Amino acid sequence: MREETRSLQFSHVPVLLTECLKALDLKANGTYVDCTAGGAGHSAAILQRLGSGGRLFAFDKDPTARQAAAAKLAQVKTAATYELIAADFASLREELSKRNVFAVDGILADLGVSSPQLDTGERGFAYRLEGPLDMRMNPTCGRTAADILRLEDQATLTRIMREYGEERYAARIAAAVVKTRETKPLTGTGELVDLICKAVPAAARREKQHPAKRVFQSLRIAVNDELGALRKLLQQAPGLLKPDGHLVIITFHSLEDRLVKQAFRRWERPCRCPSGLPCVCGLASQGKADPPHGLVAGKTELAENPRSRSARVRVFRRNANPTLVEIFSGEVSD
Repeated sequence: MREETRSLQFSHVPVLLTECLKALDLKANGTYVDCTAGGAGHSAAILQRLGSGGRLFAFDKDPTARQAAAAKLAQVKTAATYELIAADFASLREELSKRNVFAVDGILADLGVSSPQLDTGERGFAYRLEGPLDMRMNPTCGRTAADILRLEDQATLTRIMREYGEERYAARIAAAVVKTRETKPLTGTGELVDLICKAVPAAARREKQHPAKRVFQSLRIAVNDELGALRKLLQQAPGLLKPDGHLVIITFHSLEDRLVKQAFRRWERPCRCPSGLPCVCGLASQGKADPPHGLVAGKTELAENPRSRSARVRVFRRNANPTLVEIFSGEVSD
């Protein structure tokens, strides 16, 4: 398929757009980052609201997504400036520093897989479509899902499926993969779906959720090191926010939501002193999660955009007069 045709097909409805724009509290002359440009739904809406002093930096490692984003942003009538950056948001600080940007007013990250990626069989993300077992967000580099299924041992495959997909039958599926590849490696999505359906109990095949959903999620997360990238974002983003800046993250499953929620809690209540005793550690709150439990889609959006059903927006607002402490550069763990 020609690249220009692909970009035209990369149309994507951004989830919780109104909520995200409100949470960012956009300033006309502010500097903003969209960590996941995708089809530029969120990016275009941000850019439309910026004035002559405003700047937008939109990241995406998927070349097809960047091409679609470039076409959409070029149509936005604005006096602001913008740049599309071909990089993973894990390198947020490094890429911004190359551009002499060391503090921003707001950061947005939509952690979901875009509809065009899911709906294109040749990308390998969808268990309902035939295609190669690829699953790379950046199809020009890195290991594919087929590589992982071919090279990793049974214990590692079991761990990937159990940890990243919360798959109950991870051990059975991993054993089936290892046995099958002795004769022929798995290379197609349909092959993997058939293997999973045969490996799980009959009762699991009758459940409402497709039996391959969790395994495909786990492989996608492993291929793209999604949780590793998120941890790096959470290590960098708060320290890049200006006073009263906002970090807005859209999560879609419990693994990433837990990481974000726990990080926000640490930044809001960093004190390490024993409960009930005076604080002597000197770690002051750097802001607050607002609202505490995040935001979810309303009835209208749920009806118009089914993808929003599993989405949750979490917002962290930096203090107006923050004190930088080591919690912003510390290790982020599960």
